[in-house]
Amino acid sequence: MPEEKPWWILVGGMRRLGRAIAEELAQDHALVLTGSQDAEAEWLKDLAIRTSLRTFRWDAMDPELDHQMMADLAGLETTGIRLTGAVIVAGVFPEQPLGTWTMGKLETIWRVNMSFPMFCAQALAPRLADDSCLQFLLDTCIHQPFLKRLPYSAAKSGLAALVPGLAQLLAPRLRVVGHAIGTALPDETSDPEWLASLSLVKRNGNPADVARSLRFASESPYLTGEIITLDGGRRWI
Repeated sequence: MPEEKPWWILVGGMRRLGRAIAEELAQDHALVLTGSQDAEAEWLKDLAIRTSLRTFRWDAMDPELDHQMMADLAGLETTGIRLTGAVIVAGVFPEQPLGTWTMGKLETIWRVNMSFPMFCAQALAPRLADDSCLQFLLDTCIHQPFLKRLPYSAAKSGLAALVPGLAQLLAPRLRVVGHAIGTALPDETSDPEWLASLSLVKRNGNPADVARSLRFASESPYLTGEIITLDGGRRWI
């Protein structure tokens, strides 16, 4: 009988980078994926062929999110699923130059990129098995803020401060690690060659690089409270 895969939850695991990371992790993990919208049925069917899979709809803007989240996590436990890892990927990345800020836009940025991940961490921590690793996907902007995306950079920097704090609060039962990533999945409007030129290694990252870092943190029992920077040396240019 094949060995059962460990269950991980990926918050924000149904779109773009989260989805790509899920594809990478499916080879050795059973997955719970969350998203703000329903995912493509065909993609989920294909992924379910490769690994055990559950999906939840968690929308950061939903006023009933706390009740939905608690019900979903309780439902996992009633089916015998015990989470051994959590990765919080969720976030939005809009350009918001100085002069375009409004209270409404800023509140959305804080909610999706900082408040929502913090809330998810609070909900997930008691549900994770002992010796699990709670991981956050951050951004290399915590080292060099993006001037056209300062609200986003500020939110990610705030979330970065949560990593050592949670590591202290949750020790020794859980470990907490952040990953400050560079370009891992350029969108169709970007210039990949220009983005690659911004790093020392002169290439862009990819979801496999991110998944490798997540596995490393999970398998390193002496690592906690740290932020691993995975940006090809971008911050040194």
